[in-house]
Amino acid sequence: MNTPRRLPPLSQLRAFEAAARLGSFKRAAQELSVTPAAISHQVKALEEQLGLALFERRTRQVVLTPPGRQLLPALSAGFDTMAEAVAALRAQRQAASVTLSTTRAFMAQWLLPRLAAFRARHPRIELYLHADEAPVDVAAGEADLAIRYGTGPYPGLEATRLLEDRYRVVCSPQLKIRARRQLPQCTLIHFEWQRPWPDAPDWARWHREAGVPSGTSRGLRFSEEVHAIQAAIAGQGVALLSDVLVQEELRRGVLRVPFGPALPGPGYWLLQRPGAGPAARQVARWLMREAARQRVAT
Repeated sequence: MNTPRRLPPLSQLRAFEAAARLGSFKRAAQELSVTPAAISHQVKALEEQLGLALFERRTRQVVLTPPGRQLLPALSAGFDTMAEAVAALRAQRQAASVTLSTTRAFMAQWLLPRLAAFRARHPRIELYLHADEAPVDVAAGEADLAIRYGTGPYPGLEATRLLEDRYRVVCSPQLKIRARRQLPQCTLIHFEWQRPWPDAPDWARWHREAGVPSGTSRGLRFSEEVHAIQAAIAGQGVALLSDVLVQEELRRGVLRVPFGPALPGPGYWLLQRPGAGPAARQVARWLMREAARQRVAT
């Protein structure tokens, strides 16, 4: 049977240890973010509990008595051990925090629907998600991982091809579009490419490759790809959208592909710093597994 510890209050022990180690009630007060009077009160209360004087009070100085010198090493060792244990726990928490950066559309359409599965599998990893079209400097530590749309190269980083991509004509089934000849009567949905791509998979390129005159079709233009997706689902027009981003909508039947051709897109890459920590590696492996599942599904 464990014997209960009979100790004075921790606040009294901390006040004495700081004052004895620093040789000053004032400096102890600064370290513990209290007033010198509070330190003096805690030390006096400890002395009353022990029935021993721990300090000699002199003008502008306090000096340890023999009982004080006997008590100090044990308390300092104990507080050092506690501080080391707390620091180790904080280090574990920091190591389990991972920053993942990607584009806003990929975040909304691909990553967010999968986060519940990630948290169930890795409950101890705290994932911070950063969504922006401007690439962050992974090599400089602005993020642990990044998913970027492009062709590379990505010098200084470990780059893994995560997902191939195609852009296809999609629309809501309620529009009843079935043939290319109907396209000139349709509202075309456009979105802005945040970064210029040579020969980007846009409507101008699609018309060239399909051999269909672009005509004077009316259009809706969005600054964000995810808003173009929502407009297509709502039946507001015909869009040229990424397979990767609308796979679930195609599976559920809220979008359909009425005709071709499909245009190849640059694709998605997973970037990580060499020597990334174990938590970042776990997130990277999970992303690659999820991408593999999507490739199998398509």
